[in-house]
Amino acid sequence: MNFYKNESYLYLMTQVTPVILCGGSGTRLWPLSRAGFPKQFLVLSGDDSNQSLFQQVVERINAIAQIDSVSLILGDTLIVTNEEHRFLALDQLRELKAINASLLLEPVGRNTAPALTLAAFQAANDVDPILVITPADQTIKNKVAFIKALQDCVAVVDADATKQTIAILGITPTAPETGYGYIKRQGQIGEHREYAVQKFVEKPDLKTAQSYLEDGSYLWNSGMFVMRASAWLAALKEFRPDIFGATETAWVARTIDQSGETAFIRPDKEIFKTIPSESIDYAVIEKCPGSEKFNVKMIELNAGWNDLGAWDAVWQVGKQDEFGNVTSGDAMTSNTKNSLIHSSGRLVSAVGVENLIIVETADAVLVADRSNSQDVKNIVTQLESQKREEKNLHRKVARPWGWYDSVDEGERFKVKRIQVKPGASLSLQMHHHRAEHWIVVKGTAEITNGDQVITLTENQSTYIPQGQTHRLANPGKSPLEIIEVQSGSYLGEDDIVRFEDNYGRSGG
Repeated sequence: MNFYKNESYLYLMTQVTPVILCGGSGTRLWPLSRAGFPKQFLVLSGDDSNQSLFQQVVERINAIAQIDSVSLILGDTLIVTNEEHRFLALDQLRELKAINASLLLEPVGRNTAPALTLAAFQAANDVDPILVITPADQTIKNKVAFIKALQDCVAVVDADATKQTIAILGITPTAPETGYGYIKRQGQIGEHREYAVQKFVEKPDLKTAQSYLEDGSYLWNSGMFVMRASAWLAALKEFRPDIFGATETAWVARTIDQSGETAFIRPDKEIFKTIPSESIDYAVIEKCPGSEKFNVKMIELNAGWNDLGAWDAVWQVGKQDEFGNVTSGDAMTSNTKNSLIHSSGRLVSAVGVENLIIVETADAVLVADRSNSQDVKNIVTQLESQKREEKNLHRKVARPWGWYDSVDEGERFKVKRIQVKPGASLSLQMHHHRAEHWIVVKGTAEITNGDQVITLTENQSTYIPQGQTHRLANPGKSPLEIIEVQSGSYLGEDDIVRFEDNYGRSGG
């Protein structure tokens, strides 16, 4: 607890720590969402903010202490994400205003229970705050109703002197949805609009889901929870001591480094790999109803919630025209109804079709019936089995120093367009199997080429021989763009030896 003095009054303050679970690869939203750039970092919700889902949830959760509330102290936002996505998250955080955050970096994915445990250990360092936990891939239309429901959850948890209450947001169902888990409430509504939870139910078949809808006491499980850090750790130790013990050991061996004002916190990689993979629900929450130690309450949320689990959900939240079509990018339609058409670059046209998903990117095109959009993951499985790069990376690939776009390739050559941020540099590196030609098309380049360091400007070029140590840097205040032409017997991205790197990468 903390105290806040305002005029002659002394208010008891409740500390709240936002926790954003930012893992997952969003395979059902391929080809836009890929392992190297998953859906939470994409702009998908169809609103006018032009913010990614991740940016939206950061601002939404941080508003809990700004709307109709004078009794909450907001701690730093804890973001749990994959090590490979740390610079995506960092870059998008920097576009937001007045957000203090720490990034807890998972070396491998182990589902949400270990992820939340990392956040709980970090939050419990100083005090025992109330954690407000949410995934990073959901949309909310009515933000005021959402904040009010979260504040009710905080009030329910804060009122429990034993500090063992867990509150969950239950979503008012609008259809017999078979893709969600359900919560069955019981008893009378409480002071903060809370209900007791009788049980949790797994994803039902259509007939069962219809009966839940007609019953009226079943709500969708949102995956958003509110609880004290100590309550989660105690419950995990009670129900899954194996996860608790392994995560604690990995946490004790953590390392920390700073990137500006944001901390990168890394649990031990080898120990973390041994942690069982389990969700928050399976590990703890579903075991709590009926427990003598842990109390679960549910607050109903009716705020236009959607978890954007598949392309059909993106169509649902998008801005539909008079024919029910949702379009983005360079798209044209004729005699087309109830379809989603997304163009990342090229003109996409649809004529005389209904209920389709059409998504174009630089290297892949998806066409699917809207009713089968959940099955897009089957294509990703095939890509994985064939070891195709379209599963993991876009043609245009984000890097901590900027990006590159592989614009063309053939036998023994590849052409890339590369942009380097002001003040940034690539690693000092060498390639065994390829040589490179660099042509500056915009900005100023500082180039290390063996023992030489040269400066090039627009329309100037240089040659990097095979096996030569080299580095590209942007010393200027505007973006640097070059065209890189690779030639050689092998042009894979893994043909790289790094000697120095500003971003904690090594080897390939």
